[in-house]
This record gives sequence, structure tokens and C-alpha cells, in this order.
Amino acid sequence: MNSNSKTFEENMQRLEQIVRAMERGDVPLEESLKLFQEGTGLVESCSKLLDEAELQVKMIVPASDGTPTEEAFSDEQ
Repeated sequence: MNSNSKTFEENMQRLEQIVRAMERGDVPLEESLKLFQEGTGLVESCSKLLDEAELQVKMIVPASDGTPTEEAFSDEQ
């Protein structure tokens, strides 16, 4: 299963495993390079999932007549 079909949480869990293994320092160089490449892919996948989630976030704000209305969320407010 590739990282694009896993959930954000699954990708983060695997990324944490990779970081722990590499921090231990007992992984051979060739394996470290493979883990680094896998980790890079996981970071890209997580970033993409976060970007997609951000596009779906909406705020409920009062309209001029007081009724609730949806607006796209923007952190520039």
C-alpha cells in the first residue's frame, strides 16, 4: 500500500517509526537512505492531505441579517 492511499494518521505513525529508527543510529547506510526516501514521500503525502483538508474548512459567520452563513476559512483575518 502506498502512502497516498493511507490516512494522515497512518502516514504520521510510519514517519515517527522512521525517525526513531534513524535516531537510534544502528541502521546501515543503505537502509537509512531507503528510510529517508520513504520518509520524504510520507512528508509530501501528509502535506498534500493537510492542504486538501484546509480547502474543506469553512467558518460559520453571521450574515448581515443575522442568519448563519458559511465562508471559506482564511487565516488572514
